[in-house]
Amino acid sequence: MAKNCRFAVAVHIASLLASMDGKACTSEWIAGSVNTNPVVVRRLLSALAKAGLVHSTRGSAGGSVLALGPERISLLDIHRAVDEEEEPALHNQPPNPDCPVGRNIQSVLVRVIERADAARDGVLSATLLSDVVGALKAEGK
Repeated sequence: MAKNCRFAVAVHIASLLASMDGKACTSEWIAGSVNTNPVVVRRLLSALAKAGLVHSTRGSAGGSVLALGPERISLLDIHRAVDEEEEPALHNQPPNPDCPVGRNIQSVLVRVIERADAARDGVLSATLLSDVVGALKAEGK
């Protein structure tokens, strides 16, 4: 699955589990809601479980549930569970060091990207899974 989709699908999965009031859900059932392959769901559930956000049980009576209440899970927790941190995407080739722009552009861009990442992380850390679930309920009215 493309990196840019993992977070959205993981929030979908966690929101679905939160709305089930502790009832275990199979990856096949979750995949039906997400409209994707159960293998994709299982990979994301595995990442969420590794982060301590989900408990999964294998077997015919198995399924997944949230490990914590949705009021204790931030979207930043989910983001960090499923999206690997990567270095900022900069030039494929080093810019010309003899050019005043080329000599300094990467260090300037890194600082801008770091501020943007910090702003994103601030919003995600302040947004709880319970906020998402509440917004979903409000949308459904």
